[in-house]
Amino acid sequence: LRLSQLLALPRAARPLAAHWVIDESSAVALAQRGGRHTRLGFFVTGATLYVLWNVTTLLGALGAEAIGDTGAWGLDAAGPAVFLALLAPMVRTARERVTAAAAVLLGLGLLPVLPGGVPVLVAALAAPAVLWAEGRRTPRPSEESPR
Repeated sequence: LRLSQLLALPRAARPLAAHWVIDESSAVALAQRGGRHTRLGFFVTGATLYVLWNVTTLLGALGAEAIGDTGAWGLDAAGPAVFLALLAPMVRTARERVTAAAAVLLGLGLLPVLPGGVPVLVAALAAPAVLWAEGRRTPRPSEESPR
């Protein structure tokens, strides 16, 4: 919904652009100053990933066994690293930093004791937990003392 407002595309272009609404194109678009830069970031990222995804899929289908054990290359860490790199510029306020830190602590702390994928889901609870804690600290207007 946010991208729809920022990109302000003609109605006929929206179904085509929807195919490129992914983490990477959204993060790059949202990191721009607005207007033309937002659209340019979105479309360049979407087009680049579309081409590279298909080319690397073809290469993988033709000769993936040539690179050997992908676990030995540490490629499983590339996805989360790219995702964190995309999110880092968007974490600006103290609330966002606290939320990110709490999510990391929850995710990494529960990684050894929960089945795969579950720590990520639990880490998502960091956002409502931080908002709840922040709400408990902030006095409500009816609780403030008169001046």
